Amino acid sequence: MISVNNLSLQFGKRVLFDEVNVKFVNGNCYGVIGANGAGKSTFLKILTGEQDPTTGRVELEPGKRLAVLNQNHFAFDDKEVLQTVIMGHKRLFEIMVEKDALYAKPDFTDADGMRTAELEGEFADLEGWNAETDAATLLSNLGIEESKHYLKMEELSNDLKVRVLLAQALFGNPDVLVLDEPTNDLDLKTIGWLEDFLLDFRNTVIVVSHDRHFLDTVCTHICDIDYAKLNMFTGNYSFWYQSSQLATRQRSDKNKKAEEKKKELQDFISRFSANASKSKQATSRRKMLDNLNIEEIQPSSRKYPGITFHQERDAGNQILTIDNLSKKGDGKFLFKDVSFIVNKGDKIAFISKNSVALTAFFEILSDNLRADSGEFTYGTTINTAYLPNDNHNYFVDKLPLIEWLRQYAQTDEEREEVSLRTFLGRMLFTGEEALKTANVLSGGEKVRCMLSKMMLAKANVLLMDEPTNHLDLESITALNNGMNEYQGTMLFTSHDHELVNTVANRIIEITPNGIIDKMMPYDDYLKDSKIQQTQEELYV
Repeated sequence: MISVNNLSLQFGKRVLFDEVNVKFVNGNCYGVIGANGAGKSTFLKILTGEQDPTTGRVELEPGKRLAVLNQNHFAFDDKEVLQTVIMGHKRLFEIMVEKDALYAKPDFTDADGMRTAELEGEFADLEGWNAETDAATLLSNLGIEESKHYLKMEELSNDLKVRVLLAQALFGNPDVLVLDEPTNDLDLKTIGWLEDFLLDFRNTVIVVSHDRHFLDTVCTHICDIDYAKLNMFTGNYSFWYQSSQLATRQRSDKNKKAEEKKKELQDFISRFSANASKSKQATSRRKMLDNLNIEEIQPSSRKYPGITFHQERDAGNQILTIDNLSKKGDGKFLFKDVSFIVNKGDKIAFISKNSVALTAFFEILSDNLRADSGEFTYGTTINTAYLPNDNHNYFVDKLPLIEWLRQYAQTDEEREEVSLRTFLGRMLFTGEEALKTANVLSGGEKVRCMLSKMMLAKANVLLMDEPTNHLDLESITALNNGMNEYQGTMLFTSHDHELVNTVANRIIEITPNGIIDKMMPYDDYLKDSKIQQTQEELYV
């Protein structure tokens, strides 16, 4: 168990945490959520001792070990990969180093012999003889092949370093596991393995993540940082989100009687408990929800951007035809002879093991890149709007946001300052925020601006390459809802499992040797054994 007692943190006049008291107990997984800037990562740093609070204390149960996902990707550059993983268990690694040093002494004494006997006993108690095998297994499960286990960390790409550091945190069965964005740079297969690992993990997990599917799968509790407090709720992210939205609606409904509100909440909990039976955590989560006190459900102060896409004109039946499209990168095919027809109303999620291939494909469809061969043709009624993966070129000028957005307005009414301020306010740029210059925006703010640009276009075909990049949970949720409600045709890529599974009615996988094209939900696509066999053939 790890407990937080009367914790406060203040930077100047800004109060980040005010008298926080919470306990994280064994066997549970806690998802820490909050708006950008609320202090999620800072809270994890306080838990791990990297950041000192202004007042209060954090207490780890005596004799227990805490492990943390290291965020410094260069901290172990001079170490071998396998050694880096074992270093996650500090005491075990210290024993190994001291043992090796003693055995290497040319003048080995009786005292050294007694000391090594002590170390060997402790080494055995910590299952040190299995350390290298366990570390190697973790690395392999995280997609790092055996040939790389004895390389220096500096020889690995950044995405592989992230996986090694994750293996380091998971190594040795820690009593408390603290993970900040553990799914970053992981593919879907590896994320699935990590979900299963954490579901089987019997100790305490505290995690920050923007991956809603991951939070829904692994979390037993949600810790919401709001108003400088940390409020804990039983259930996963979807339960927290839907219940907080219900509580917000109820708070605004002044005419509804207390008993009616109570029954509505009870019915909601009952429905969600029934849905939990489909979860990997079915039994434990359902018991928790059945025992939930409805007084725990409170409205959230969180603000969600207003993301709604409209079409200026309805599309005809001819949307997009792609014929034998091919493109190479670094002398190899990114994709070859791609042909398919986009139907009216399609919401197609494009997936691939190679994100470069996906971006090249979308850049071609947006006329920003030439294909090596083949062609594509849009219908005569089609107008498109595109959200690129790299939006840097749109934000080099020092234009105030109002002026930046004005250049994409379609009508005189939309160009008026009142209309622009109203639009920016919906996208959470209120007051002085609307006067920020475009070149100083954060990654998430830039994406919200690009989404604003898309909304103003009123296109009947939307193209989106990783639209959730840099967005917080609130913006991702609002985008997900906006994409669901859009009545036009949509082509998109995303690593957000929940977004793909809830929006797409068609999956197209792009490989170097062809495509897989299926009209089915994403979860069904992932489970189809025939598709898995085809993938193996096409990625050769």
